[in-house]
Amino acid sequence: MHREKAIYKTTSRDLPSLKKDEVKVEVNDGRVLQISGDRHAHDEDHGHKNKKMIKWHRVEQCGGKFQRRFRLPENAKVEQVKAHMENGVLVVTVPKQELKKPNTKLLQIHGN
Repeated sequence: MHREKAIYKTTSRDLPSLKKDEVKVEVNDGRVLQISGDRHAHDEDHGHKNKKMIKWHRVEQCGGKFQRRFRLPENAKVEQVKAHMENGVLVVTVPKQELKKPNTKLLQIHGN
């Protein structure tokens, strides 16, 4: 038998260069979770005095604004959504309320 957990979790792991004050987490239109922010372009010199000597061969992350939206389920407790960010990992915890189980009526089968 499957037992359901009391929370949903949405994680976003692609925020390693951002701080928590650079990321915005909102619940819009009642049931839309929105994660947004602005990733600044890489500081190319990394403290080197001669910037012309630094050459990038490959950059894994680009700068600029980003936004992701997730539709929350009907039984999500949107007023209790919490966000936590540590070491570039954002975890958004969405508690859910139990849905009422539908009333089931057993019908007798007549005939031969």
